[in-house]
Amino acid sequence: MPATTHPEYNDKTEAKEVAKAFSHIISGKTVVITGVNRGGIGFGTAEAFASQAPAHLIVTGRTISKLQESIDALRVQFPGVDYRSLHIDLSDQHSVRTAAAELLSWTDIPTVDILVNSAGVSLFPERKLSADGIELTFATNHIGHFLFTSLIMPKIIAAAEKNPKGSTRVINVSSGSPMVARMRWSDINFEQKSKDLPEAERPLPAIHKAWGLDNTEDVSYIPLEAYNVSKVANILFGIGINKRLYDKYGILSLGLHPGVIETELGRNASPEVTVWIKGLKDKGYYTEKSLGAGASTSLVAALDPELGVGETRNGKENYGAYLADCQINEEAQPLAVSSLEAEKLWELSQNLVKQKFDW
Repeated sequence: MPATTHPEYNDKTEAKEVAKAFSHIISGKTVVITGVNRGGIGFGTAEAFASQAPAHLIVTGRTISKLQESIDALRVQFPGVDYRSLHIDLSDQHSVRTAAAELLSWTDIPTVDILVNSAGVSLFPERKLSADGIELTFATNHIGHFLFTSLIMPKIIAAAEKNPKGSTRVINVSSGSPMVARMRWSDINFEQKSKDLPEAERPLPAIHKAWGLDNTEDVSYIPLEAYNVSKVANILFGIGINKRLYDKYGILSLGLHPGVIETELGRNASPEVTVWIKGLKDKGYYTEKSLGAGASTSLVAALDPELGVGETRNGKENYGAYLADCQINEEAQPLAVSSLEAEKLWELSQNLVKQKFDW
């Protein structure tokens, strides 16, 4: 049964503490982290990894200047690491393919031991489509990561061939969404009103009412629901990876909720939503974590050797596939951790990137 090495870790645990505990796993490895900038958990994650002497730390993002700022700050603290920046716009499949090709061309970095898909966007007030015609939140948070991960898989497989089974990992940073949402298969671009969807795909009203939306039935695009769907996809993507790559190569994928951290993630939100979110905090609905505590569950997912492929427990599929507060979380909606749903997502994702992957 999957468990964790440190059951005492919790929402207050800092990422550097986790990294120190598993320093022998980080040392000499190649780590790739998406979505790194000084104000986000991607940076907190990079900082924790850098503290324990990886051979190579590759940070990716949309803004080259922010990547350089991050590397400069990391180099001051930990000068012995080889840092690389990789420009990537995850919402644009052409950009993703260009970035993946660049990483694959680096002959001095033949393997990728750990990939942390940490980048994300949220809460666009109006529905937007990506350059590829996909709802922008889903295109960025899931499809971009699906494509990037799949394209650089040869280097991940190369790492797995020399590493102990389960230590080569793909980590997907999700959110609390899998506890309150499921996929929207029939309308991934949010064109239909909620009441016209199959019942199993409709937004769960209670969560949206807490955010100030009393009527979800007559609305098609809901910013929070678009985010929720993309974050459920993060978890299902990992389950799909495990089915294809764990037994064959020993590659393990896990997803997680990092907690609530004050970052730039909500920078696209309307003023009304921003005020509402602050009101929820003032009422005690949530507490914010530090940047380091927000990154700690990513480190546990990436490093803890006790974690393994999910299994069924108490009727729930893929127990262990989803973590929160540095421990396994069993509160995800059944459809958010379903193997059948994961297979549907894999087929949808391949169709949207117009490429099939078979390793």
